Amino acid sequence: MTEAEIEQTIKNILVEEFECDPAALKPETNLFTELDLDSIDAVDLVVRLQQETKKKVNPEDFRQIRTLADVTKAVVKLLAE
Repeated sequence: MTEAEIEQTIKNILVEEFECDPAALKPETNLFTELDLDSIDAVDLVVRLQQETKKKVNPEDFRQIRTLADVTKAVVKLLAE
């Protein structure tokens, strides 16, 4: 998958699972302050990403994530391993 495809997959998950407004999903969008996701939502997002990538997500890699771009970078890194 390309980085753009990964970003689109994450956006699709945010729209489908968390009812986020697609227009609000930009790389710099903060998942917690702008999309009102909470820690439970973050866990749900990680679970969905594990299903999509078929890889085990290291929770440490996701601890510092704040923006859509951060999630994209973490998944790119995960797929590269």
